[in-house]
Amino acid sequence: MTFSDRVRSAFRRGETDAVVRMSEAEITRAQQAGDPAGEVEARYSLARVAIRGGDLNLGEAHAREALDVATKSGERALEERPRHVLAAVARMSGDLAKARDLYRESIALNESLGRPETVNSEYHNLAFCELGLGNLDTARTLFAEIRERVFANEWADFVPYVCLAGAALSSAEGDHAGAARMLGVTEAAFHAIYQVPDPDDAADLAKVRAAAVQALGPAAFAQEHTRGLLQDPRAAFL
Repeated sequence: MTFSDRVRSAFRRGETDAVVRMSEAEITRAQQAGDPAGEVEARYSLARVAIRGGDLNLGEAHAREALDVATKSGERALEERPRHVLAAVARMSGDLAKARDLYRESIALNESLGRPETVNSEYHNLAFCELGLGNLDTARTLFAEIRERVFANEWADFVPYVCLAGAALSSAEGDHAGAARMLGVTEAAFHAIYQVPDPDDAADLAKVRAAAVQALGPAAFAQEHTRGLLQDPRAAFL
């Protein structure tokens, strides 16, 4: 298993300390070996850990260091992950207009690299920007297109994020019972693939949950949430 596979798996399992140890060791190794790909991956991983811990400034700093290494290497493919993180930082900081532009740039880069799954993932993030900016019709259309691609291509790792999008859209539309159910579907979907949400997505989950609990009350929220835990993701959208 490559460093990239190991560190990303550890991150998705929530093993933050392991990610930091692995990444710091990899930076040293990669610099000594003249391996920009390894260094970029390691600095990107440190950025994700910082963001998960709530330190957006440190996350942005690590991402910019990774992007600097990638740019100097001349390998455009190495720019993709750092650019994704910088867009995520802008989104989590509340600068949705800037984040929207950065995600559009990331989509264009990934299209040029022939990476359809990553293009789909960045459209997911773009849709959340549109949702946050109040453009519900645009967000609804994007989410539907993303969901269709995920199920058609059987991209199992992205199913939880499709469910998260459903929860967020329901919340924005004022359907808090539906949002509570979709939160349950989302949590079960993440559990099914042994992963935890990325930091920006975890923030979206928390926001939807807080709104649903406030609107429904703890008891009603728990009832709807439990229903969602038992529902199949595809069936949830029928």
